[in-house]
Amino acid sequence: MAQVTYNTEERDWTSTELAEKLPGFDAIITGWGSPKFTGAVIAAAGRLKLIAHSAGSIKAMLPLSVFDSNIVVTHGAGAIAPAVAEMTLLLIMMCLRPIHKIDRGMKSGQPWGEVKAAGMGQEIVGQRVGVVGAGYTGRQVIALLRALNVEVWVYDPYLGPDQANQLGVRKVELADLFANCPIVTLQAPPTKETYHMVGAKELSLLQDGAVFINTARGHLVDQEALLTELKTGRFQAALDVFDPEPLPNNSPFLTLDNVITTPHLSAATRQARRRQGQAMVEEIERFFTGKPLQYQITREKLDIIA
Repeated sequence: MAQVTYNTEERDWTSTELAEKLPGFDAIITGWGSPKFTGAVIAAAGRLKLIAHSAGSIKAMLPLSVFDSNIVVTHGAGAIAPAVAEMTLLLIMMCLRPIHKIDRGMKSGQPWGEVKAAGMGQEIVGQRVGVVGAGYTGRQVIALLRALNVEVWVYDPYLGPDQANQLGVRKVELADLFANCPIVTLQAPPTKETYHMVGAKELSLLQDGAVFINTARGHLVDQEALLTELKTGRFQAALDVFDPEPLPNNSPFLTLDNVITTPHLSAATRQARRRQGQAMVEEIERFFTGKPLQYQITREKLDIIA
């Protein structure tokens, strides 16, 4: 389909290096670690027509001037979403059926009966789950939950009534979701609007014994407020993301028995990596054969994506 040039160096290029190497190319595939497209990079782009970013979050690497140029932008958020959704479901079920604690008890030599008694859990089937954000990942989470006969409530100011009906969910306000859903999962993007959208007020509404999941971004949650609530022990949390990252080794989150922590790896599956690359190749093929892109980012979408 095309002549391909790779970055064969065992490091990421700088923006200056990218500006030097970019002239002469019609499209570029970027990913995590790619340099920022500074004004100098855009000015040097020459014949560049398409930026295909294989990761999801893209705003931090692109200036607004890209969208005032003739360069089209697409990304791989849709390819990543199934992996994040699957991890979200896994974390929910680990909170409901604490296999990690049962395993530790068995291996530490606790009596069989004690471990068994402590392992009494809950089923997810028939529960009500609140999903914050109905973008690519949120919709994948919704689909998995509905397949398990879960009642799904959603908070997303950009989700219309018809879309909610199509998804089979109940659209509610954020406070209603936190107060009435025993399981809450965050899937919203990090934007100005979503910064600390979950604070002390929202967390105080969670029911005792609730489950709180964040596989989106730490940006969404007031970390101190979350820590304060979790220290009471009245609900569980599974956190794949934090603010800041990496999470310091002395973080209090790591000392709490009611918290599962993972190092921002929800999207880390072999299948997702293959989908990301394949999706960008397919987007490039669509673009140069005159077909509509599946994941194109426009200036109008910038306020509601990462």
